[in-house]
Amino acid sequence: MKRVLTLVVVLALLVAGSGLVMAQEIYIPVISKGFMHQFWQAVKSGADAAAADYGVTITFEGPESESEVAKQIDMLQTALDKQPNAIVIAALDSKAAIPLLEVAAGRGIPIIAFDSGVDSDLVLTTAATDNYAAAAKAADRMAELIGYEGKVAVIVHDQVSHSGTQRRDGFVDRINEAYPHIQIVDVQYGGGDHLRSTDLAKAIIQANPDLAGFFGGNEGSAVGVINAVVELNKADDIVVVGFDSGGLQLNAIRSGVMEGAITQNPYGIGYKAVEAAVLALRGEELPEVIDTGFYWYDANNMDSSVIAPLLYD
Repeated sequence: MKRVLTLVVVLALLVAGSGLVMAQEIYIPVISKGFMHQFWQAVKSGADAAAADYGVTITFEGPESESEVAKQIDMLQTALDKQPNAIVIAALDSKAAIPLLEVAAGRGIPIIAFDSGVDSDLVLTTAATDNYAAAAKAADRMAELIGYEGKVAVIVHDQVSHSGTQRRDGFVDRINEAYPHIQIVDVQYGGGDHLRSTDLAKAIIQANPDLAGFFGGNEGSAVGVINAVVELNKADDIVVVGFDSGGLQLNAIRSGVMEGAITQNPYGIGYKAVEAAVLALRGEELPEVIDTGFYWYDANNMDSSVIAPLLYD
């Protein structure tokens, strides 16, 4: 037994003396705003692909509801406890995550944001859609579809994340600046939840029987608007424009209940976020924002070679 132990020690010393170092597994937790929506599953697919391409280990998790800020903060704390090499996060609340991110930065852990940014310079880069510009594009399409006049309403997922506020402001600002004969009668926040967004949309429609258009600012919001116009038999009277491209929205566009929507590149968001974390660990310089792009799609182009790969039915 002594000879065996001696041999092991000698071999270890030889390896150390020769400068050989065992490759250490790189662990990167990816903390999402949600998990259940098809959008986040598409983001996960991109993140998994980047992890495989770069030979790193990731975990991907998010709360069931996009209103569960406290639960996401708990997930971030758990990730920190595992001593990660880098952290990738889509913050539900752009300010609430900062204290724990300060802890991470203090330990020298690179922080990458995706989908929604963080109100801090601790983040090295953000892989995301230009949500403000994308929502402005949705506003332009809405204006055209309702004949540049009438009342419209808005439901977005929240007013604390960058994606929520930028989509709200991009749509509202564009309407107010460019279309003087269109009136925005209400803006509500459904937490990305289908049922809650449905109830909010129904209340808005009932309070505004002459409503001409309705914008849903993410998958859950858009599905809630779709449900509301169908349940209230208003599908022929209200132009519905959405954001994201889950299966329920695609079906609504094919059936004519929704006119069209903005699609992001969720696979690209996930891939670029994990890739950025790897590049940061290598010491490479990153841009402040990695713009992953967006497109308008409707029944005329949704099956095209450009748009179809970005939809996540």
